[in-house]
Amino acid sequence: MRSGEELDGFEGEASSTSMISGASSPYQPTTEPVSQRRGLAGLRCDPDYLRGTLGRLKVAQVILALIAFVCIETIMECAPCEGLYFFEFVSCSALVVTGVLLMMFSLNLHTRIPQINWNLTDLVNTGLSTFFFFIASIVLAALNHKTGAEIAAVIFGFLATAAYAVNAFLAVQKWRASVRQQSTSDYIRARTESRDVDGRPEIQRLDTFSYAINIRVN
Repeated sequence: MRSGEELDGFEGEASSTSMISGASSPYQPTTEPVSQRRGLAGLRCDPDYLRGTLGRLKVAQVILALIAFVCIETIMECAPCEGLYFFEFVSCSALVVTGVLLMMFSLNLHTRIPQINWNLTDLVNTGLSTFFFFIASIVLAALNHKTGAEIAAVIFGFLATAAYAVNAFLAVQKWRASVRQQSTSDYIRARTESRDVDGRPEIQRLDTFSYAINIRVN
């Protein structure tokens, strides 16, 4: 039977061994947040975007396009039907594309796909939706049969046109600002690199030597 001193020594050695093995183990505990390690599980709504001007316009566009699409779907008879079919296609397409963009922006999913220029994408969508909603509303207004559903579809079509037009104007300003910011950052980076070269004479001598060799070879 071990004495108290032997047990204390044994426990001390065991604790030291566990500390050493824990320090050298490759499986160290991580302090990374769970939301970051679960991929899409960490998604959350961005209230700042939804409270902003662009977010409110996106919500208004989705609602107006949805109401216009529902109004046009309630029409059971038409002759001719070309204007109705065109308005139906435009309202459905605008609803789907704008709904996807609203989800991407409100959940900050666009930050996970930086390869896509989202400002330009939003500009193209709002510009095309403004144009086609305006044309579809004019055609339906000219070819409708003065029913309540058709009149309501025309009204909401023009309201959607106005919402998309305001969004397109703001998207143009945002896209121009991003282009100017990118140009400014490129200019600053180029000036910084040129200053680094000027401050290192060995690089200048190397460039001069390379230039002299190219002249002799040519």
